[in-house]
Amino acid sequence: MTLQELRLQGGDVLTPAGLERNGEIGLAQGRISAGGSGRAVDLSGYLLLPGIIDAHGDGFERHLAPRRGAMKQMAEGVVATEAELAANGITTAVLAQFHSWEGGLRSPDYAAQVFTALAEVRADLVTDLIPQLRFETHMLDDYAALPQKIADWAVSYIVFNDHLPHDRLAQGKKPPRLTGQALKAGRNPDKHFEMLLEMHRRSGEVPAALEALCTQLHEQELRIGSHDDQTAQDRAIWRARGALISEFPETQEAAEAARAGGDHIILGAPNVVRGGSHKGNASALDLIAMGLCDALASDYHYPSPRRAALMLARAGLLDLGAAWGLVSSGPAQLLGLSDRGDFSLGKRADMVILDRASERVAATLSGGQFSYMSGEIATRFIG
Repeated sequence: MTLQELRLQGGDVLTPAGLERNGEIGLAQGRISAGGSGRAVDLSGYLLLPGIIDAHGDGFERHLAPRRGAMKQMAEGVVATEAELAANGITTAVLAQFHSWEGGLRSPDYAAQVFTALAEVRADLVTDLIPQLRFETHMLDDYAALPQKIADWAVSYIVFNDHLPHDRLAQGKKPPRLTGQALKAGRNPDKHFEMLLEMHRRSGEVPAALEALCTQLHEQELRIGSHDDQTAQDRAIWRARGALISEFPETQEAAEAARAGGDHIILGAPNVVRGGSHKGNASALDLIAMGLCDALASDYHYPSPRRAALMLARAGLLDLGAAWGLVSSGPAQLLGLSDRGDFSLGKRADMVILDRASERVAATLSGGQFSYMSGEIATRFIG
């Protein structure tokens, strides 16, 4: 149901100018309006915030492939994913799917299934779902066909990463957990190891191939990013290729280089919630305190963006407007979504309504349509 015209009154509203206590916000034809004569709904006791824009997440995997081999109804998995997103206040979500030598849920064939399922149901869902491809840089044999596949899959955002264990391969040693990884990918472990060694041996071909590929992808108007930058040089190289988004930089050096170069920086919301990186990388809290973050993403846990933003505000590291901006206006800007991200007049009516006392999600609207509603707040809208 699209809300034709409503005035939401009495709640605390996060406006572009700051938090307005006992404020009012209007909704009309799926947009933020000046209010007018629409039906009034009392939302006292609630906090009204711009909808969460998740710039990178792979938590959908548990819905699309709940168990190995149980992937027959992938479109239904996308629908289940939307339900979880909406229940966590997410109104726009980037679904990050691997295209990797690692196989299994990261294989090229599986990526094709995911994007096909997404295309099948995307137009029927309320939450705006954006497909992202995470491509392994050393898959040189896949470069030629990739631009056409991206066009066929309607992918508008690609991020490059390299998960090859180069240090071990340079020594001719098998990496840890190789056997399990090979079996998951459906390969003989020895053949899997040979494949890794061959990709490592061809590393010298990768830079030129990447430059040519990125040129093609720019012509297709794709948004391009890099993943897990470690050094300032890494970031400079990717910037030269037109990759202007740095996802989850692993060090302060890489994050500072991104900021100095005018690039966008995405950090993991679970890193904030946990108080540090589970991999021992740079702390998101430290980087945020230094102004080295434009967006917090769910990464692997959809509840984390809301929790992280509220934690930052509660701790006094940022005020609520700045903290919430890391999950709303910041991601909107780096994704080029100028029609959403805050409650400016005329923007999409993307909104998450939190219970003021518990800070839990009571309702979520995307484009003026309810994607989630639970509990007592329903009586206020329906009544």
